Amino acid sequence: MPYNRIIPLQKLLRSSLLLLAFGSNASYAADRYLIDSEHTFSYFEYNHWGLSMQRSRFDLTTGSIELDRDSQSGNIEIDIDAASISTGSDNFNQIMRSSDFFDAANFPKISFKSSSLHFEGPQLTAVDGDLTIKGISHPVTLQISNFNCRFMLIYGKQTCGANGSASILRSDYKLGRYVPFVSDAVTLHISVEAIKEY
Repeated sequence: MPYNRIIPLQKLLRSSLLLLAFGSNASYAADRYLIDSEHTFSYFEYNHWGLSMQRSRFDLTTGSIELDRDSQSGNIEIDIDAASISTGSDNFNQIMRSSDFFDAANFPKISFKSSSLHFEGPQLTAVDGDLTIKGISHPVTLQISNFNCRFMLIYGKQTCGANGSASILRSDYKLGRYVPFVSDAVTLHISVEAIKEY
């Protein structure tokens, strides 16, 4: 091979190796956490006929969190099992799982996927994303409180936790039965703990 072709080839190889090295570092910059379903649950509250604020929860929430605290970026995916709703009444649970409300047989998952994370200093304060219920997606912002990360001896791994909440309208997701007697406005709360995957 002529000498004048060897030099550009060496430069190309060197550039490719640098790109691979930096690309590899970028892809592993975020820590990945798996949501601990035993210490994570979602619940919602609404006004019932102007009499009281009622609360119901979902017993199964799963998902993952990728978090790069240095660049203040990441990705959050949360899946809530619609059939795991727990109102305290077996009869009411069946009603809430029915097509009148969550239609859990046809739409088994309620999901949240983040689009951007917001920080104030080192603290995560809000997460923008899309909330999907009954196949209908709308943008929401989860307001974050109590965000902390620490090494947990019981797991032998780093663990992060937070509380998030967002106000939504039931009618936006075809859940508007009995509005306005039962409030259209609902506050969704998600209490999360997640364990570092590796």
